[in-house]
Amino acid sequence: MVCLHGFTDTWRTWELVLPWLERRYDVLAPTLPSHAGGPPPAGALAVVEAADAIERAMDEAGFATARLVGNSLGGFLALLLAARGRADSAVALAPAGGWAVDDPVFDDEIVTHFTAMQELARAAAPYVDSIVASPDGRRRATEFIATNYEHIPPELIAHQIVGVAACDDVGPMLEIAIRDGWNLDASRIDCPVRIVWGTKDVVLPWPSAAVRFREEWLPQAEYVLLDGVGHCPQLDVPAETASLL
Repeated sequence: MVCLHGFTDTWRTWELVLPWLERRYDVLAPTLPSHAGGPPPAGALAVVEAADAIERAMDEAGFATARLVGNSLGGFLALLLAARGRADSAVALAPAGGWAVDDPVFDDEIVTHFTAMQELARAAAPYVDSIVASPDGRRRATEFIATNYEHIPPELIAHQIVGVAACDDVGPMLEIAIRDGWNLDASRIDCPVRIVWGTKDVVLPWPSAAVRFREEWLPQAEYVLLDGVGHCPQLDVPAETASLL
């Protein structure tokens, strides 16, 4: 199984579900280039180049194909790799890129969200231990990714804050994604696909962020809605998410 994190996140977003997954699978959870702990890129990373990097990691691990799992940007990458023939199955948690082409709101809102989040994370990073020491601090640090946060270890929340702060080239990567658009040749996907979305996702809200998946790309996929769950189900409801993966 290959687990792919979202934009500005790291491999550790899967930490709460790994104990379940590793009982059944050999799991590869790479960190994307330009992201904290990931390999340095030659420049600002494009989505296609991110997929190329994952394919190289799969090749190095000896995974010709795998069960592909991804969240947000990682969800789109999982589907992109499925279209390249690298998936035995694909599960996408709130995958990016599925809003309507003629809906400019998402591009503007995503740029605003991620640039603002990085500014906040960089301001918070020097004080991260104090922030995660209190329930209120942990709630504020996770409010955009999870509705349930009490079970998330403070150290993992601290890692995520520092990871967002350390992500390279956030602005340029977003500009490249907007310039290139989100293109998925879903006709080439011949494996089972499950798309999972939290009804309380405030980063990519259901159903407006899923228009192209539902109407154009993957209307035949299995869609699962998680009531009251936010953008990162693997953090929000790890046991339920592990069962879906």
